[in-house]
Amino acid sequence: MHPVLFHIGSILVPTYGVVAALGVLLALWLAQRTARIADVNPAQVWNLCVVSLFAALIGARLLLIIVNWTSLRLHPSWMLGLAMVHHPLVAAAGATAGGAAALAVAHRQKMPLWSTADALAAPLALGLAFEQVGALLAGSGYGTDSTARWAVTYHSALAARWSGTPLGVPLHPVQLYAALAYLTIALLLLLWMPLRRQTGDVAGLWLMATGVALYITEFWRDPEGRGTVLSGALDGPQVAAIVLVLAGAVMLRERIAPHAAKDTTSEAAHG
Repeated sequence: MHPVLFHIGSILVPTYGVVAALGVLLALWLAQRTARIADVNPAQVWNLCVVSLFAALIGARLLLIIVNWTSLRLHPSWMLGLAMVHHPLVAAAGATAGGAAALAVAHRQKMPLWSTADALAAPLALGLAFEQVGALLAGSGYGTDSTARWAVTYHSALAARWSGTPLGVPLHPVQLYAALAYLTIALLLLLWMPLRRQTGDVAGLWLMATGVALYITEFWRDPEGRGTVLSGALDGPQVAAIVLVLAGAVMLRERIAPHAAKDTTSEAAHG
């Protein structure tokens, strides 16, 4: 594959970064449209997305700096290379920081929480799809050995250096499996959005579907650096996937609006 898209002099422009950035731009564009469908202010959604994105980048970079601090003190120039590092813990740190920032912005701007979450669901799925395409091209989050006709084989020394990708070995293109799953989720959520029964349903479906996709695709990912739980029965991302499914189930539960609850109480009293 092609971990480097092109060179500008001695500067390498990574394919992963470019494809992921394209995914972010498309997700932002889509969020402006889903915000209108969800009856949320598009300008507020834009601000929330931008702040959340920067928080995610800073959170991920801080974790990398902390983990590699000893080496960075000796080689400060390696700081630029951290942008090439992809790891489940780094993704988790970025997601946590981005989610916290999104909640803070939504609270400060008094945005409707459930409707805002609905507006962000499909754009997030689209962004994840592009992120996985970038990972496929870069060789990060690579799959297990495969004899399938569609297996991919990496030969780039940079893929091995940046992501530890095994070279010359046919591997499952698990990143492509994930990308197709996330793209399908994005399309289904867009179709479901006008049909939702209550606010929060689209976000709940995103959580559950993303959890299922993450859990299943982990079976084809190389387990190196992904952690083990229950004596290897699960890995770290699969545990996170189970949490996502449970959180989605909670969001999909039937909720009674405050005014409806008052009406029900009043009817019971009069009855």
